[in-house]
Amino acid sequence: MPMSTVSVLGGGSFGTVIANIIGQNGYRVKFWMRSETLVEEVNTKHENSQYLPGYALHENVVGYADMQAAVEDSDVIFVAVPSAYFRSVVKDMLQWSKPDAILVSTTKGIEPGTFKLMSQVLRQEAPDARIGVMSGPNLAKEIAAKNLTGTVIASEHVSVREVVQQVLKSEYFRVYTNDDMFGVELGGALKNIYAIIAGLADAMGMGHNTNSMLVTRSLTEMARFGRRLGADPMTFLGLSGVGDLVVTCSSPLSRNFRVGMALGKGLKIEEAVAEVGQVAEGVNTLKSVYEKAEELEVYMPLVNGLYQIIYNGSSVNNIVASLMLGEQALDVEYEANQTKTLNPKE
Repeated sequence: MPMSTVSVLGGGSFGTVIANIIGQNGYRVKFWMRSETLVEEVNTKHENSQYLPGYALHENVVGYADMQAAVEDSDVIFVAVPSAYFRSVVKDMLQWSKPDAILVSTTKGIEPGTFKLMSQVLRQEAPDARIGVMSGPNLAKEIAAKNLTGTVIASEHVSVREVVQQVLKSEYFRVYTNDDMFGVELGGALKNIYAIIAGLADAMGMGHNTNSMLVTRSLTEMARFGRRLGADPMTFLGLSGVGDLVVTCSSPLSRNFRVGMALGKGLKIEEAVAEVGQVAEGVNTLKSVYEKAEELEVYMPLVNGLYQIIYNGSSVNNIVASLMLGEQALDVEYEANQTKTLNPKE
């Protein structure tokens, strides 16, 4: 598929780095941001100092504050905005975008109030579009520093997977493919919850053994919950599952990890989020996942422990209790050939 123009919607750190990679690959990139001040900075100084100061942007990356101008002639549109604003941005975008444009979500979250993942929001708003989702261990600052990493593009359309691989190919950013769009996206959303828990444990002085236990038990919860919703549990063993989980549960570059650290130091959740200064998707995702797990009767002790801390004022020792006093003690509890139970498109 010949292409010349790609749009990236969302001026955060990840939107900035993928816009730059695409621009370096020779494509014209229309970079949409709400802030006209940031747009001017991108177009005059070739920098997004709010999120990635000192990171030089390619001349092919051009900032836009007007949605129509940003998307009307683009062949591929990446949507990289927080989940709370995702639907409204998509609705605005669809007024002007080409009917055959490929739509790709990079947002790792769940829509508040509906329990819809971003691919499901895209499907509702643009039922005939070819859509895909991207997720993986993708800390933007490390990508900006050209540290080697990989990501996953998931779609039911082979053409979507091939196009995204083409526009994002890089010597330091490897793009893998998957057809389990729901599982890939769910892994990216769920791991934010466990990153908060890992940050909290770190602030409490717990060591590497504890972090390792947290990561593996978190992975078990993710797979258990994902399977109940219709995802392939084996997807959680890939980059978008365990890969993303490991990095966000061990790095202070993760916003959710930093929120957990602040909670572990005694801050209230509002204070912790304010201290981080950026959207931490895990806080909103936690409430949605807790309520859905209760509804479906899925055993998720870590999610329950963190929920009690954030929303009911329980002691941070609830996390320790969630690990050590849980009812189930089976290490590996799912198999590759277990049947799916719910339709992920519901």
